[in-house]
Amino acid sequence: MINWKEEVEKRKASLIEDLQALLQIESTLDHDTAREGAPFGEKINQALVHLLEKGESDGFQSKNVDGYAGHLEFGSGEELVGVLCHIDVVPAGDGWSSDPFAAEIRDGRIYARGAIDDKGPTMAAYYAMKIVQELGLKLNKRVRIIFGTDEESNWQCVKHYFKHEEMPTMGFAPDAAFPIIYAEKGLYDCEWKQKDFTKSVDGDVRLISFDSGRRLNMVPDYAEAVVGGLSGDVVDDYRSFIQENGLNGDAHVAGDQVTFKLEGLSVHGSKPHTGKNAGLFLAAFLSGHSFDPNGDSFIRLVNDYLTADTEGAKLGIRDSDEITGELTMNAGTFVYTANEGGRIGMNLRYPVSHDFERTHKVLTDVGEKYGYELCEIEHLKPHHVPKDHPLIKTLLNVYEEQTGDEGYLISIGGGTYARSLDAGVAFGALFPGDPELAHQKDEYIDIENLLKATAIYAQAIYELAK
Repeated sequence: MINWKEEVEKRKASLIEDLQALLQIESTLDHDTAREGAPFGEKINQALVHLLEKGESDGFQSKNVDGYAGHLEFGSGEELVGVLCHIDVVPAGDGWSSDPFAAEIRDGRIYARGAIDDKGPTMAAYYAMKIVQELGLKLNKRVRIIFGTDEESNWQCVKHYFKHEEMPTMGFAPDAAFPIIYAEKGLYDCEWKQKDFTKSVDGDVRLISFDSGRRLNMVPDYAEAVVGGLSGDVVDDYRSFIQENGLNGDAHVAGDQVTFKLEGLSVHGSKPHTGKNAGLFLAAFLSGHSFDPNGDSFIRLVNDYLTADTEGAKLGIRDSDEITGELTMNAGTFVYTANEGGRIGMNLRYPVSHDFERTHKVLTDVGEKYGYELCEIEHLKPHHVPKDHPLIKTLLNVYEEQTGDEGYLISIGGGTYARSLDAGVAFGALFPGDPELAHQKDEYIDIENLLKATAIYAQAIYELAK
């Protein structure tokens, strides 16, 4: 019997010291310093090289895959256990109570950008692998920790990596929450774009501009539209509309133009029903007026198929299953100008069992009806590991043994690196009840939880590879 917690405790000081060193590298995306061998900038490359060199010095086999990703490996056997991490971080932002890249320790916590997302869990997984190696335990599989470098942007790192490297037999990503995230919805980002656009004729009530939202995966909290040819009486109607819907905003008249402004409530695009989409509310109000042909098709498309609907019911694509729950649809970006036409961006999250091909055809056909073409931005297919898979059974047993708590399975509408693996799940490092601090100011990792996660990962790696 191996006391994994005791083995971690022996290495506590060096684990913390090595994590601080990694956190002190400001590994954010930097196109200005990108080059061959460092496609995402010098700082991200510095973090990758730092870990690979450390792994070599600790006796692991290392490989740098063109700066897109790298791995460390030990053990022997035909099968491969993978641990998929990322070392890039989002920009620190403002409002921190200490330097976000100083990795300061206060009250039993390490404060730094990337502490929980994902450098802390990455170092926990690295030390877990190191413990198994140093104990000289007999393994029948190889173990490989893979370091991605572009998780916070476009996942080009893992796409490039798996074009050139072996896919693990099974594995986990320590970049989410315990106990186990075993299913993830399909993610489809797309845009309706107006085609065959010709400028509207003067003299009509004209939609001059419409702007709302900046990201497809966020509910827009602000919208603004400029309309020409409406009477000033519309301002009173608009103010009544705002009050009736519990919103904030206003309108003002300048010459023959009226500018409408509206504030909504922004939430993550995976739960659009909990927010107030400013773009959709503003389009709903404007739908009560007749516009020039181009403006009219833009407003009608939004209002006929997206307004007051986050489940795809108006499109006829509403769906749910027992594994991942309901389909959600977030209209995240709206852009229209009288000179260039309109674009409407959407973030669709659909269940594992959903008929996506049918949905794609529906979105294409509806757009065509209003003179819009459907443009794909990104598509991540749904991911699911069956409940009776050996990976699931092993990780649940390890989690329960290490924590004394009952394990359970989670499905999410978001996406983790686990979906890059053919048989992969997200496994920690947040424990139930922990605050979700990723991408927020004063991000931290609790040191005791860091040690607990390391013990869990060490036993998990051993059990999967023995």
